Amino acid sequence: MLRVIVFDDGKGSLAPLSDLRASFDIRTGALSTLDRLTRVLGQKPGALWVPQAMTALVRSAHAVPVNGTLNIDGPSLLYNGRCPLPPQGLASMTPGDLWVEGGSGDLVCACLTPREVSAVLTGARPEGARVRELPAPTLLARPWHTRTFRDRCIDLDLRLLTSAASLHPDADSRELFEQPSDFASPSESGPGPIRIPGFPISVARSARLHPGAILDAEHGPIVISERAVVRPGAIIIGPAFIGPCATVLERATIRPYTGVGPWCKVNGEIGGCIFQGYSNKAHDGYLGDAWVGEWVNLGAGTTCSNLLNTYAEIPAVASPGGGHERTGETFLGPTIGDHVKTAICTRLMTGSVLHTGGMFAASAPVSGCTRPFCWRTDAGERSYRLDKFLDVARAMMARRKVEPSQAYLDRLASLHQRAL
Repeated sequence: MLRVIVFDDGKGSLAPLSDLRASFDIRTGALSTLDRLTRVLGQKPGALWVPQAMTALVRSAHAVPVNGTLNIDGPSLLYNGRCPLPPQGLASMTPGDLWVEGGSGDLVCACLTPREVSAVLTGARPEGARVRELPAPTLLARPWHTRTFRDRCIDLDLRLLTSAASLHPDADSRELFEQPSDFASPSESGPGPIRIPGFPISVARSARLHPGAILDAEHGPIVISERAVVRPGAIIIGPAFIGPCATVLERATIRPYTGVGPWCKVNGEIGGCIFQGYSNKAHDGYLGDAWVGEWVNLGAGTTCSNLLNTYAEIPAVASPGGGHERTGETFLGPTIGDHVKTAICTRLMTGSVLHTGGMFAASAPVSGCTRPFCWRTDAGERSYRLDKFLDVARAMMARRKVEPSQAYLDRLASLHQRAL
């Protein structure tokens, strides 16, 4: 079995998604890209490689070696963490295969000797490789690309989470793309999740499904994870994923292609959204086709637009001060970075990108691309003081009994300094 090395090449403009995590740790569906790859291949990566500035942060989040000496004695599979969907045929790559994204030419994956792996991670390209060009887009390059890949990622994730094949390292990963999952056969006994015969619904035994909750799986599977809670009157429409310890509050409507990460609280109307984890949208308001980072709190009545009145393609700006770009999307809501907070009745405009650490408490809508750590009120905009920001961050994290690591605090301080 090939050793797997997953790397973050630091390319593209992925902030705020990648400010506080490597590209492979971004939740791009029900799962993160790394979790998805692990399930498809049936093995965990043997090593991770990230830009130097991210080393300490990623080491604090993973038990495998990060940017260490690569003690490799045979061919390895090198995989770009910006590739959310494992390409067909990945598991059958042989030494000398090298696949790149069409247009950009960026490396997607390769099967290489130890010497070639070290060279490629420093930017070289091995001679004599059998280069295959994959159709673009294959890699994440902009924040809104989570929307581009969302539906295919969630469809695959729900198959992986409910397929027995995903539990066996020797399973052919192609089956997970080509065959539907069997939801009807598991019994009600044993340690596994409860599944409803005839319906694509999987509920962990430690989850709590309250009376009056509605699960509509007519158009896609629903997976409810360990210790998740679905309160009375909530409606979940598949395909959808509710992560570990997440709570769907009373009368919430969760529409298709939504993936709620761990420890989130969600309410109101949510459609086609991905929550990285540990964030709250606990009140009424619409959120559509959005990506939400960690430690976000959306005040009561916060609502967004995800469609232009002209029904035209939505343009967006990736980086503060940057130009508008084509997104290829007709439906696109906000990208909301980690630790963003909004006051009551905040309006988030179509395709907006809210960078890490912003606080929005103004009557005017939030549009375009906001700078990191901005504090915006009707009196104007200023920078969020780092000491005040960290006080609020620690307070929110403590509510989930999470203590930020020193590497995490250092990364926040570095991002704040760059934003000044």
